[in-house]
Amino acid sequence: MPLILPVQGIHPDIGTDCFIADNATVVGDVKMGAHCSVWFNAVVRGDVNHIRIGTYTNIQDGAVIHCTYKTAPTLIGSFVNIGHNALVHGCELKDRVLIGMGAIVMDRAVVEPYVIIAAGAVVLEGTVCERGYLYAGVPARKVKPITSEQRKMLDELPDRYVMYASWFS
Repeated sequence: MPLILPVQGIHPDIGTDCFIADNATVVGDVKMGAHCSVWFNAVVRGDVNHIRIGTYTNIQDGAVIHCTYKTAPTLIGSFVNIGHNALVHGCELKDRVLIGMGAIVMDRAVVEPYVIIAAGAVVLEGTVCERGYLYAGVPARKVKPITSEQRKMLDELPDRYVMYASWFS
């Protein structure tokens, strides 16, 4: 069973038709919309600030979603894909974003819609990632506009994760 716990009396609010893997953790002030998924060994920890997640967002295996005490909540839009072992901390991810495997997005960063953060990239504190671009590197830099194929992938990938989640129900 997943570990879903209150923190200081505040319980996670998980939307309808969500999949939370048996060894995933969701605690505290977390609100998650419908059709989301939190995969194996992922942690969504709303203990020191709040975390808000839209609809059709997937948080893949080993990812960690956290926030900073009193200063930086984490806001994640709809149709967002957070790759395996990514770290999303005290930032804002707008709709239709992909955070690549092992990437890190730090406090007060803003990732605008239709952005891909490459695997292993590090988005530094306070960075604004401009809509429609691929960001890569350490620290992450704007590399090039996303292609029409990448845009299509950002539109389609969340539905694939809803399908994958259905395999476990």
